[in-house]
Amino acid sequence: MPNPCNVVVLISGSGSNLQALLDSIPAGDNPARVCAVVSNRADAYGLERAKAAGIATRVLDHKAFDGREAFDAALIETLDAFEPQLVVLAGFMRILTPGFVRHYAGRLLNIHPSLLPKYKGLHTHQRALEAGDSEHGCSVHFVTEELDGGPLVVQAVIQVQSHDSPTSLAQRVHEQEHQIYPLAVRWFAEGRLRLDEQGAVLDGQPLPSTGHLIRT
Repeated sequence: MPNPCNVVVLISGSGSNLQALLDSIPAGDNPARVCAVVSNRADAYGLERAKAAGIATRVLDHKAFDGREAFDAALIETLDAFEPQLVVLAGFMRILTPGFVRHYAGRLLNIHPSLLPKYKGLHTHQRALEAGDSEHGCSVHFVTEELDGGPLVVQAVIQVQSHDSPTSLAQRVHEQEHQIYPLAVRWFAEGRLRLDEQGAVLDGQPLPSTGHLIRT
């Protein structure tokens, strides 16, 4: 098995994707190791999930800093103390500065609740329904300086049902997030996934612009 890959997870809320990641690792053959969970909110329930799993936690309140650059500089210092090979954004509700993104270039992953490049930003499920889309889903991508615009790694596609509401659609998309995020993290930890000048590469082959597609 490859050497363990230190992963730090950034959260702001309940941490359901964090939990899915933790649940995926004890299989024994997964080299990913979550070594710390960092939140910008002290009341984030994901911190309790981390503590229950015996994982180090840190809280950095963005309101205590004079602007984004100061917060992100402190965040880099906090993360680097854990020597992460991969930083995973799991519901981290902060727009990161270019300096932060460059510092972790090629080792920063995010998950977004839409089939990117559709519906960057917020309210993705409502927007998909209003557009009359027949398909919706979620995307794991490398983070670049373009918001929700980095090279795609993997997307899960679900069918939109006639009776779907934003809530029901969100619930089904969430279930797919919990499948594809641990998958992408594992690929990275195993040395199979990387980012180069052309984009995301899996097993030595450039991924298509859609990333690896999984239809459910």
